[in-house]
Amino acid sequence: MSAADTVTALGPAPWIASQTQALLAQRGHAWLLAGPSGLGQYELAMALVRAWLCEHATAQGACGHCGSCHAIEVRAHADLCVLMPETVMLELAWPLSEKAQDEIDGKKRKPSKEIRVEAMRDAVEFAQRTSARGRGKAVLVFPAERMNVYTANALLKTLEEPAGDVKFVLATDAAHQLLPTIRSRCLDHTMVWPDQGNAMTWLVAQGVPEPQAAVMLRAAGGRPLDALQFAPISALWPRLPRAVQCGDVGVFKDWTPAQTLDALHKLCHDLLAQHSGAMPRFFESADLPKVGNWRGLTTWSKSLSQAMKTVEHPFNAGLMLEALVSQAQLALNSKI
Repeated sequence: MSAADTVTALGPAPWIASQTQALLAQRGHAWLLAGPSGLGQYELAMALVRAWLCEHATAQGACGHCGSCHAIEVRAHADLCVLMPETVMLELAWPLSEKAQDEIDGKKRKPSKEIRVEAMRDAVEFAQRTSARGRGKAVLVFPAERMNVYTANALLKTLEEPAGDVKFVLATDAAHQLLPTIRSRCLDHTMVWPDQGNAMTWLVAQGVPEPQAAVMLRAAGGRPLDALQFAPISALWPRLPRAVQCGDVGVFKDWTPAQTLDALHKLCHDLLAQHSGAMPRFFESADLPKVGNWRGLTTWSKSLSQAMKTVEHPFNAGLMLEALVSQAQLALNSKI
């Protein structure tokens, strides 16, 4: 069971439940759910498609017990088409097409990190079919920014003139990367950002001890669903700044390049905030060393932004890690 499914099994977060009810009360065949990561775009999208296809839906959402709800739970609903990068589908336990699975199993290619145009063409054909269960059809696209220009253009015509019984929901944490023509054909919904009290209450309800939840929520910048990903490193997070200052590469043992880069970005942000007299966002003030200077920190910030362009395709993850920590140590210990 994926992390997202674990959250669903424990019940929707209150800010997801309230948004589900609000959106179900409105008309529209295509929704675009947008906002920073960690606010529940995927969870809200799933809540909508469950309700649209549910046999006993209410104003609050799907019943969770009917044949349709069960079919979605086991990833086998004939009237639901899920469009995701193959890497995300595997992570969230959605089945790939038979052809794609055979190609990957046969080592002919690796799982795609983009939504493939072939999958989009299958979705267009799906939208034109008759509903199998008589409750209409739904197409879920996540993360929507992973559509390239060819994939997005393949969706445009169907999105503009859909069959009468199909609804679309696109979910993203980078709406600015979508084609304007895609955005103009959807109803926009900006994700609600829960306050810290509600987020903490929800994290504790997931079984996270309160002190640990506070560290996780801070590390995630207040985004509760992202905070759950920080559980394995919550004890390490407060001492990370001083470990980086000492050039300790081991502090990032078993981290992916993307996770390492994210942590260093947050450290750089907080050190720059500290230098400007503002409060840090991701670390406690007491955990930040009084080091670095404007020139060194801004140069480091630019280097981190540059590294983001190749983080998903590192030539050598080990060498990249050493280079990132070396740059960080230099910036933190710069005197001029």
